[in-house]
Amino acid sequence: MTTAMNDGRQADTERRRTRVQAAITAARRDGTPLTASAIARTAYVDRTFLYRHRDLLDALHTATHEPAAQPASGPAVTRGSLQADLADAAARSARLAARIHQLEERLSLSLGEEIWRMSGLGPPADIAELSSRVTGLEERNVELTRALKERQAEVGAARAANRDLTRALNQRG
Repeated sequence: MTTAMNDGRQADTERRRTRVQAAITAARRDGTPLTASAIARTAYVDRTFLYRHRDLLDALHTATHEPAAQPASGPAVTRGSLQADLADAAARSARLAARIHQLEERLSLSLGEEIWRMSGLGPPADIAELSSRVTGLEERNVELTRALKERQAEVGAARAANRDLTRALNQRG
């Protein structure tokens, strides 16, 4: 009796396995989702059946990553190729968003400077020329200060020599 029960269970398992394999094949052909839940629903088995039969789950995962059976007219589309396309689109979107932000910043600065100048509150237009002139005058000031110190040292030396000579003349006389 136990052998009859075992034979019946094995036959039921084989029927379920056949339905799961047929559901995977049909899903690949039709382009329907290749998920454990979808295949289990289509094959009228519990999802745990797939997880107990590792070879069926491996077949499902393999079918997920293989190109779907399509007419020879178009390129094969796989889950991996779609994920790569999605990643590329996300990266391009991020680059474009960064570029838009950069351009908005430049536009904002440009418009702000233009409005500042037009309002009359900003610095004069020849600020660069004035800055250059201030720098030149500061350098000239440093040169004149150095020359003044040299002249003061020379005048001090001449005064000392003059005192020495006057003292020498006064002592002779």
